Amino acid sequence: MEKLPAKTGWIWIKEGFALFRKQPAEISTLFLVYMFLMLGLNLLQIPILGQILPVILVPVFAMAFMQACLNIEQGKRVYPNLLLTGFRSPALKNLLLLGVLYVIAAIVAIAASSLVDGGLFWLTVTGQSTLDPKEIQDSNISLAMMFAAVVYIPAAMAFWYAAPLIMWQKMGVLKAIFYSFFAVSRELKAFAVYGLAWAAIGVVLPAVVSVLIAAIVGNQSVTIMILLPLSIALTVVMYCSFYPTYTHIFGRPEQDLPLPEPAAPKE
Repeated sequence: MEKLPAKTGWIWIKEGFALFRKQPAEISTLFLVYMFLMLGLNLLQIPILGQILPVILVPVFAMAFMQACLNIEQGKRVYPNLLLTGFRSPALKNLLLLGVLYVIAAIVAIAASSLVDGGLFWLTVTGQSTLDPKEIQDSNISLAMMFAAVVYIPAAMAFWYAAPLIMWQKMGVLKAIFYSFFAVSRELKAFAVYGLAWAAIGVVLPAVVSVLIAAIVGNQSVTIMILLPLSIALTVVMYCSFYPTYTHIFGRPEQDLPLPEPAAPKE
């Protein structure tokens, strides 16, 4: 399998926008229902489980959005009941196991940040401490957050394709993680463009819109009313763009294609 050019990262985003444009209301409704479900889980305030359950369920719900993109591509309508896609799959057990690994990886990354700030970020995330603005200013918590993000990168690479490989390619969890890690590492240039482009879109576009609204209307409430749906739309488009990152490497799920062998890591 040939390596994809760096510009493919931008093509993934364009294809995500194209998918969104075909059924913007339907895919946005799916996302909002998902958000309300996650909010409901948080409101239950179940000790420990209430905090980690939404993370464990991420791979399960992620496949709902992947299936929604497949439906859009095939000309089928997207309905909120697609959120049950992962729960109805024979791969549910493995998707939940993958979610547990999400939690473990996040705990390791956050715990590692203690090397930078002495555990301040860890205490804040776990709810054991509440920081005031002065404490934040005087601490290394920002650096600790960046360090935790860097530590989590290998896990993110391993998890990126794991859920669709488990559900669509019927892989075991460890095999899916292996293929995902080396598939991402093989296409690092494309993913770098993809990540940088989304960072620019997510920061620059809302900033430009804010400035324009402030110049024209000068009302903060109006700015918020416009930025909120814009942020939701951009988030949904980002979810849609996950699908082409998969199909460009592993092919469309309805196609019975041989699985590409990942490149062996260089010594």
